[in-house]
Amino acid sequence: MGVSGPANVPWGTPVQAVDGFLVLNDTPLCAVTSQNAHDYFARNDDGNGMERGQLTASIIARLSTRDKDHQARWNKVWEDPRCEKYRRQDSPDFWLWGHAFFEAPVEDLRHIADLVGAKKGARK
Repeated sequence: MGVSGPANVPWGTPVQAVDGFLVLNDTPLCAVTSQNAHDYFARNDDGNGMERGQLTASIIARLSTRDKDHQARWNKVWEDPRCEKYRRQDSPDFWLWGHAFFEAPVEDLRHIADLVGAKKGARK
Protein backbone atom coordinates (compact mmCIF):
# COMPACT_ATOMS: atom_id res chain seq x y z
CA MET A 1 0.00 0.00 0.00
CA GLY A 2 1.48 3.33 -1.03
CA VAL A 3 0.97 6.57 0.88
CA SER A 4 -1.59 7.53 -1.78
CA GLY A 5 -3.34 4.14 -1.76
CA PRO A 6 -2.66 0.85 -3.53
CA ALA A 7 0.17 0.92 -6.05
CA ASN A 8 1.31 -1.63 -8.62
CA VAL A 9 4.68 -0.55 -9.96
CA PRO A 10 6.16 -2.94 -12.55
CA TRP A 11 9.63 -4.25 -11.67
CA GLY A 12 12.38 -2.01 -13.04
CA THR A 13 10.17 1.07 -13.36
CA PRO A 14 12.24 4.17 -12.60
CA VAL A 15 10.82 6.43 -9.89
CA GLN A 16 12.06 9.77 -8.58
CA ALA A 17 12.98 10.81 -5.04
CA VAL A 18 11.18 14.08 -4.29
CA ASP A 19 11.07 15.74 -0.87
CA GLY A 20 11.76 12.48 0.96
CA PHE A 21 9.28 10.36 -1.03
CA LEU A 22 9.59 7.99 -3.97
CA VAL A 23 7.27 9.38 -6.64
CA LEU A 24 5.84 7.96 -9.87
CA ASN A 25 3.84 10.20 -12.22
CA ASP A 26 3.54 12.88 -9.50
CA THR A 27 2.07 10.31 -7.08
CA PRO A 28 4.00 9.64 -3.86
CA LEU A 29 4.54 5.91 -3.32
CA CYS A 30 6.41 5.70 -0.02
CA ALA A 31 9.01 7.48 2.08
CA VAL A 32 12.57 7.09 0.81
CA THR A 33 13.60 5.64 4.19
CA SER A 34 10.61 3.28 4.55
CA GLN A 35 10.74 -0.50 4.63
CA ASN A 36 8.81 -0.58 1.33
CA ALA A 37 11.49 1.59 -0.29
CA HIS A 38 14.23 -0.68 1.06
CA ASP A 39 12.43 -3.87 0.01
CA TYR A 40 11.28 -2.89 -3.47
CA PHE A 41 13.46 -0.05 -4.79
CA ALA A 42 17.18 0.70 -5.08
CA ARG A 43 19.03 3.95 -5.64
CA ASN A 44 20.24 4.12 -9.24
CA ASP A 45 21.84 7.54 -9.65
CA ASP A 46 25.16 5.81 -10.37
CA GLY A 47 23.77 3.22 -12.80
CA ASN A 48 24.20 0.40 -10.26
CA GLY A 49 20.64 0.20 -8.93
CA MET A 50 19.94 -3.33 -10.13
CA GLU A 51 23.14 -4.68 -8.60
CA ARG A 52 22.63 -2.63 -5.41
CA GLY A 53 19.13 -4.06 -4.98
CA GLN A 54 20.33 -7.61 -5.64
CA LEU A 55 23.23 -7.27 -3.21
CA THR A 56 21.20 -5.82 -0.33
CA ALA A 57 18.53 -8.51 -0.75
CA SER A 58 21.15 -11.26 -0.97
CA ILE A 59 23.05 -10.04 2.11
CA ILE A 60 19.86 -9.85 4.17
CA ALA A 61 18.74 -13.30 2.98
CA ARG A 62 22.13 -14.84 3.79
CA LEU A 63 22.23 -13.32 7.25
CA SER A 64 18.70 -14.60 7.88
CA THR A 65 19.66 -18.20 7.07
CA ARG A 66 19.54 -20.23 10.29
CA ASP A 67 22.21 -22.89 9.89
CA LYS A 68 25.35 -23.93 11.76
CA ASP A 69 27.25 -20.88 10.44
CA HIS A 70 24.55 -18.32 11.29
CA GLN A 71 26.34 -16.84 14.32
CA ALA A 72 29.75 -16.93 12.60
CA ARG A 73 28.39 -14.78 9.76
CA TRP A 74 26.94 -12.28 12.22
CA ASN A 75 30.22 -12.20 14.18
CA LYS A 76 32.01 -11.17 10.99
CA VAL A 77 29.50 -8.36 10.45
CA TRP A 78 29.82 -7.09 14.04
CA GLU A 79 33.64 -7.08 13.78
CA ASP A 80 33.92 -5.41 10.36
CA PRO A 81 34.50 -1.62 10.32
CA ARG A 82 32.95 -1.26 6.87
CA CYS A 83 29.75 -2.93 8.06
CA GLU A 84 29.67 -0.80 11.21
CA LYS A 85 29.10 2.42 9.28
CA TYR A 86 25.82 0.96 7.96
CA ARG A 87 24.44 -0.16 11.34
CA ARG A 88 21.69 1.85 13.00
CA GLN A 89 23.25 3.43 16.07
CA ASP A 90 20.01 3.50 18.08
CA SER A 91 20.20 -0.26 18.64
CA PRO A 92 23.51 -1.04 20.40
CA ASP A 93 22.73 -4.68 21.24
CA PHE A 94 20.95 -5.71 18.05
CA TRP A 95 22.07 -5.22 14.46
CA LEU A 96 19.71 -3.28 12.25
CA TRP A 97 20.82 -2.02 8.86
CA GLY A 98 20.42 1.74 8.59
CA HIS A 99 19.13 3.58 5.55
CA ALA A 100 22.73 4.19 4.41
CA PHE A 101 23.14 0.41 3.84
CA PHE A 102 20.45 0.52 1.16
CA GLU A 103 22.23 3.42 -0.57
CA ALA A 104 25.77 2.14 -0.04
CA PRO A 105 28.32 2.09 -2.85
CA VAL A 106 28.26 -1.29 -4.59
CA GLU A 107 31.94 -1.80 -3.68
CA ASP A 108 30.98 -1.80 0.01
CA LEU A 109 28.02 -4.09 -0.64
CA ARG A 110 30.26 -6.50 -2.57
CA HIS A 111 32.63 -6.53 0.40
CA ILE A 112 29.77 -7.32 2.81
CA ALA A 113 28.42 -9.98 0.44
CA ASP A 114 31.88 -11.62 0.32
CA LEU A 115 32.17 -11.38 4.10
CA VAL A 116 28.92 -13.28 4.74
CA GLY A 117 29.02 -15.57 1.70
CA ALA A 118 26.05 -13.98 -0.05
CA LYS A 119 25.47 -14.35 -3.76
CA LYS A 120 26.52 -11.24 -5.61
CA GLY A 121 24.36 -9.31 -8.03
CA ALA A 122 25.07 -9.20 -11.73
CA ARG A 123 28.09 -7.01 -12.36
CA LYS A 124 28.53 -4.89 -15.43
